[in-house]
Amino acid sequence: MTPPEPALSVVVPMFNEESVLPLFAPRLRAVLDALGEPYEVLVVDDGSTDGTPAGLAGLRARWPQLRVLRLRRNSGHQAALVAGVLRARGRWVVSLDADLQDPPETVAEMLRRARADGLDIVYGVRADRSRDTRFKRWTAAGYYRLMRRLVGKQVPAQAGDFRLLSRAAVEALRELPERSPVLRLVVPWLGFPSGEVTYQREERAAGRTKYPLSRMAGLAAESVTSFSAAPLRVATWLGLVGVAVCGVLVVVAVGAWLAGSTVTGWPSLYVAILFLGAVQLLCLGLLGEYVARIYTAVQGRPAYFVASDTAGPGAVDADGPAVSLATKYAGRPCTAV
Repeated sequence: MTPPEPALSVVVPMFNEESVLPLFAPRLRAVLDALGEPYEVLVVDDGSTDGTPAGLAGLRARWPQLRVLRLRRNSGHQAALVAGVLRARGRWVVSLDADLQDPPETVAEMLRRARADGLDIVYGVRADRSRDTRFKRWTAAGYYRLMRRLVGKQVPAQAGDFRLLSRAAVEALRELPERSPVLRLVVPWLGFPSGEVTYQREERAAGRTKYPLSRMAGLAAESVTSFSAAPLRVATWLGLVGVAVCGVLVVVAVGAWLAGSTVTGWPSLYVAILFLGAVQLLCLGLLGEYVARIYTAVQGRPAYFVASDTAGPGAVDADGPAVSLATKYAGRPCTAV
């Protein structure tokens, strides 16, 4: 007997979440069972090396709505998230992390809001960040302020990857040619009717964070270079400033020579060389970031490889357009962009 098409898919990227899995699964299941409609929980195992795969296998024996999509290697949070969203079968798709910092109980409120107001996207927005460190609050505020200036005011402040998407929004994401989109910027850019649900962010239930400072910095750099050429314009302006400063120094040097008051002048020469060298290196670095993105795009390598899907091979191909997109970039139905 073919199971009914799920009304809701919950996509959960996981990497080495063995310790939090026993806490996360019963809490999420209680919320979804209370909805009283068909659902699936699509866990994307991002190449875990601990007991997460075994824990998921044990859960599947007792939870028929649980579906596990395993990637061949650790491809990163964003890649795992894209893999799950594009393969989810529900009419509504919610992305949720397993650490329980974003409460699963908010999913029901998101679904009600989307249906009542006719929305295609509902963002989970943190009510406050008082539990974060001062450094985390400062960097997060700077990130969202920068993204809103580069992408537009449609990017909700304090909204991460906890969101609900309609099937129409998922299909629009599927049509994008980007190899590794940053969903927290791409989704608002789509322009679908959207709303927000506020919630109180909790402490991680167990385990350690998978997003240290280095990964957050990488996400910020990826976000900027994916959506704007503004850094290249900054490099241009820095070059113009450097030319202007050099022009002033030339005028000062000529004036001093005409006045007969020339001195050794090594400090000014030293400062000028350092300034110009720094500007040139910065400009080269910015250009290198964009050239690297072009190089990666030309290679056409998929951002992840799917090793297995407990829903069966047909589930990977079930959405139709996913097959053409995967084949376009990887030449096989079990890979994706």
